[in-house]
Amino acid sequence: MTEQKHYLTQLLSEGFFRFGHLKVGGIDNMPVYDVFGHAMADQEFCLLHRDVASGDDYLDILHKRLETAMGRKEALPVVRFADGEYAYYDFDLHCNGLYQQAESAEAIREAMPRHIEALAFTAKTGHLAPLVYPGNIGRYGMEQETRKFWSFKRKKKEDPSAGLFLDLLRRQGIELTCGNYIPFYIVYAYLTSNLFARLVHGRKICILNSDWNREACVRWFENRASRPELSFVEIPAAYVTTRWPTMKDDILRKIPADTDICLVGAGVGALLICSDASRALSVPAFDAGHVLNMMNDLVNKSNGQRLYTLWRDTA
Repeated sequence: MTEQKHYLTQLLSEGFFRFGHLKVGGIDNMPVYDVFGHAMADQEFCLLHRDVASGDDYLDILHKRLETAMGRKEALPVVRFADGEYAYYDFDLHCNGLYQQAESAEAIREAMPRHIEALAFTAKTGHLAPLVYPGNIGRYGMEQETRKFWSFKRKKKEDPSAGLFLDLLRRQGIELTCGNYIPFYIVYAYLTSNLFARLVHGRKICILNSDWNREACVRWFENRASRPELSFVEIPAAYVTTRWPTMKDDILRKIPADTDICLVGAGVGALLICSDASRALSVPAFDAGHVLNMMNDLVNKSNGQRLYTLWRDTA
């Protein structure tokens, strides 16, 4: 019996995806490198679809999807996945990083069917945005010479990886396509762009997060010449991903019915909130994460600035 290829290997070998430089004109990553080191520049070399030429094109794709969904009152969940999610889906409690995500591996297993359903819904109606670059894919999808080059950058222990996450998607019958894939950092770049600020000017945004500083959020948008109408629904700071069924109805009920877009900050639990809020209200729901810390003037809560969030004209 022929051994089945890992999904990332298949996507690359069949030519549907490639690794390339995520170029976004106007983004300034240097302040991040100055603090965390230039090794982080490796993450700019990420998974791209063959039909998308650049990061600017991805921004345009996301902008048009959001503009259309807001205009038609359609569901559009957009969710990011990185180290915490990869650990969570490997039943690894290292998912508990900056925030407490799961009480135990058993709690993750019990919650997994909800996550799989939300992954499928997001892939069908919105965008999956996993962080996939040669330094976090494990053994998967690399030619021998590339593997040698990147091997010194990875820990000796085979950590939960983007490669394993993509294998999980395939096992569940979830395909990664040009229509549903967006690079992780494009979500950050778009939400911090003037393009987004102009689109939501005068629109109604509901922020679902554990922190809320109205004055700081208003000021953040005003600095971009944007004045959306902001509302806030508080969610717990921990264990949303495993306890979502106990809080779901109450939280969704608090979202104003005339909301145009939801911005969510909930760690691994953002998948569940974005998919359910988007479906229940027929609105876009973005996993904003660190960008909400920026809006709330709480960048230190993220341990500092993140890549693709600083623009030369708005930094």
